[in-house]
Amino acid sequence: MDAIALLKQDHKTVKALLTELADTTNRALKTRTELLQKIATEIRVHTTIEEEIFYPAFKAASDKADDGKMFFEALEEHRAAGDLVLPDLLDTDVQSDQFGGRAKVLKELVEHHADEEEKEMFPRARELMDKAQLQQLGERMAQRKAELG
Repeated sequence: MDAIALLKQDHKTVKALLTELADTTNRALKTRTELLQKIATEIRVHTTIEEEIFYPAFKAASDKADDGKMFFEALEEHRAAGDLVLPDLLDTDVQSDQFGGRAKVLKELVEHHADEEEKEMFPRARELMDKAQLQQLGERMAQRKAELG
């Protein structure tokens, strides 16, 4: 699987989990807890493989200032979701109203980030890298993903 297909599959998975979480009620203690752990793992693994493998390859292949802006914006979106909103959500009582609000904010951040990557960064990556490069990146990312579990 090439790098972009792998990342799009990750986006689909985490968006589905976030939608499922958003559809829960305050009474869904076990469901919310389990979904939140799955989401946290998916986000951690996904952002790690992007930051360690995909983004550096994208940046190295890029030749325009706009590519650099995309790169740094993507990193900041990871920081906002993974370092700020997700930890707050993990520390929030899953049966509280506050949990629902924070879950919605995380969902919106992730959806915005994934949509931007899929509409802007990934098409640009296909211009900058050939199929063999994207395939090799995908293999490295899949291996790293397996290591991170």
